[in-house]
Amino acid sequence: MSSALPRPDLSARPYGLTVERVMRAAPEVVYPAWTEGFDTWFAEPGLIRMRAVVGEPYVFVTRHESELHPHYGRFLALEPFRLVELTWVTGAAGTAGAETVVTVELAPAAEGGGTRLRLAHAGFYDQGAAERHDEAWAHHVLPHLDDVLAGRQG
Repeated sequence: MSSALPRPDLSARPYGLTVERVMRAAPEVVYPAWTEGFDTWFAEPGLIRMRAVVGEPYVFVTRHESELHPHYGRFLALEPFRLVELTWVTGAAGTAGAETVVTVELAPAAEGGGTRLRLAHAGFYDQGAAERHDEAWAHHVLPHLDDVLAGRQG
């Protein structure tokens, strides 16, 4: 009998999003930001427990407009410098307790030494939640990550 937890069944929660962005940093810089340095660009420093091992649970807290927001999940797949897949659970203002799936695919950009990043976030209960997350990922979170990582390379 396998002790691995099954992948989430998203069939009853069909809403999701996909965001693509060319990051200035190379995949060798972007991948560790998602697996080892989450509290340098997303989570509150010191308010994170995360070990990048498939099947391992994680918990971290973000701060938005002076409010703390806990996030929970587990790693589903890891391919160094190519893929990070994890479940993503937040409260009412986020995933409404649903175990959603975030898939981050990385590939070298065609020019300039950067990274072509494709983020898919699937498993929302409704289109509104998917749209709010699309706005956050595309216009706030990934641009912030890009700026943080570009600053490290500069």
